[in-house]
Amino acid sequence: MAEIDSHRNASVRGARLAVIAAPILVFIIFALSWHALVVLFKIPAVILPKPLDVLTSMWTQRWELLRASWVTLQAALLGLAASALIGSVIAVLFSQSRWIRTAFYPYVIFLQTVPIVAIAPLLMIWSGPGLRAVVLVSCIISIFPIISNVTSGLLSIDQNHLDLFRMQEASRWQTLVKLRIPSAIPGLVLGLRVSCGLAVIGAIVGELFVASSGAYDGLGMVMMAKQANLKIADLMGTILASTCLGILLFVAVQFLGSVVLRRWTKDAGFEST
Repeated sequence: MAEIDSHRNASVRGARLAVIAAPILVFIIFALSWHALVVLFKIPAVILPKPLDVLTSMWTQRWELLRASWVTLQAALLGLAASALIGSVIAVLFSQSRWIRTAFYPYVIFLQTVPIVAIAPLLMIWSGPGLRAVVLVSCIISIFPIISNVTSGLLSIDQNHLDLFRMQEASRWQTLVKLRIPSAIPGLVLGLRVSCGLAVIGAIVGELFVASSGAYDGLGMVMMAKQANLKIADLMGTILASTCLGILLFVAVQFLGSVVLRRWTKDAGFEST
């Protein structure tokens, strides 16, 4: 028995190590291929710098990138929080009325498919060139997965559970609070996992428009400045920093989601003893 447990623990440790080692190995192979491509074809640094030059640039401008990342992170978190709140409210309304869902869901899809670069200048004019405009763009880009997943969770209820609530003469409000909303929590977590990356993208897109006004100081503004000065290594370093920011936010949401789901299953009595 002890030998089986030891083998199982070794397998778990090996799986965890693979989760960490595999992405690192892919990154190393990608960086080496990138370096070989630049050297082999003698690509000028103004077009494609070497990976080491990009990493050196990131280290050189690390404080600037950290300050800009903090500004962008605040906008992305506010946008994600707004999309979670507004999207959940809309999903609840959709779950309570087939007519509302049929009448308004196409407009939710329309909001998702409209090119954000086309309406971002309007949003900046309407809300002013500052944090509010960036948060608004971030919210618009990240709200659709929340609405879609939460609505699905609210509607995907076991018919036996619904029949049980009807037998107990539960009101619509009681059914919503005690059955539909708890059942939609996994959908909300899934929606947040998808939306967190979109929130960062939306914040940077908003910053690209707000940056021209000089009223903002996020990663989008840094990108605009590096592009204008043809500092390609610095620009790619800023892009890599924004990617790391998105990954960091995703990991945070993933961790919080796992905690919420673990607590939810435990409170619901689904956790195995």
